[in-house]
Amino acid sequence: MIGKEKKWYALYTKPRWEKKVDTILVRKGINSWCPVQKIQRQWSDRKKVIEEPLFKSYVFVQINEEERLKVVTTDGVLNLVHYLGKPAIIRDEEIELIQKYLGEKEAKIQVISLEGFKENTKVKISHGVFMDNEGTVLRGGKKKVYVQLQSLGQIMVVEFPIEYLIPINK
Repeated sequence: MIGKEKKWYALYTKPRWEKKVDTILVRKGINSWCPVQKIQRQWSDRKKVIEEPLFKSYVFVQINEEERLKVVTTDGVLNLVHYLGKPAIIRDEEIELIQKYLGEKEAKIQVISLEGFKENTKVKISHGVFMDNEGTVLRGGKKKVYVQLQSLGQIMVVEFPIEYLIPINK
């Protein structure tokens, strides 16, 4: 994080503190965003529509270097999410895409945890040279997944970062 340029970062929060952290940060004057979606919950005596955080234990903030300490010392914030030893910067386009999609009337996003890909799960690849191809998970892991792709009558087994895969419900 260099200088005054504001970039998007993900904060890791205490469990179930996402909306509280977002509220506290907004009061501090920080551009904070906790994406939520409406979910219908069944209680013993009634059904109720609630707003549930889309990403468990994550809140997004658009900050510069000077605001970093104010953010990480906020009650409920555990740390900035890091990638390769540095705070992970989230591209503006990714934030805008989520915001745009959540703005649609019937928007539903399913977030799969890293352990979410079991053997024989059908997936679609979302990045790279195999983008938009479909395959079957042969072996899952926490960071990489081995996917069998059938193309040109041949079977290729390709190792993908888990974030490149989208489950297909068939």
